[in-house]
Amino acid sequence: MKAQALHGHLDALLLAVLEQGALHGYAIIEALRARSDGTLDLPTGTIYPALRRLERAGHVASTWSTVNGRERRTYQLTDSGRRALAGERAGWRDFQLTVGRFLDPGSPPTTPA
Repeated sequence: MKAQALHGHLDALLLAVLEQGALHGYAIIEALRARSDGTLDLPTGTIYPALRRLERAGHVASTWSTVNGRERRTYQLTDSGRRALAGERAGWRDFQLTVGRFLDPGSPPTTPA
């Protein structure tokens, strides 16, 4: 799946991955790949700018550490990020219900009020 197909949802996916605990950048990419059964195989050029955007917004905090002689940045969800994730989930449910009325043949039709 291409990053462009995720337009508007990438931040929510990153927040959801970090909900499980702090991860360094490559581990985030691996978690996205694993949880999507390989469907989300996103490049670093997509993930790292989104993580920086989330950090500027206060939804993610990062720290630098040295592991086996290599510097790596670890990201974790902030309280603001948890609230943002809750809002993203609510918005996703509303979006899913609304679009499902058109695209899901099993959805009951709604009548105008």
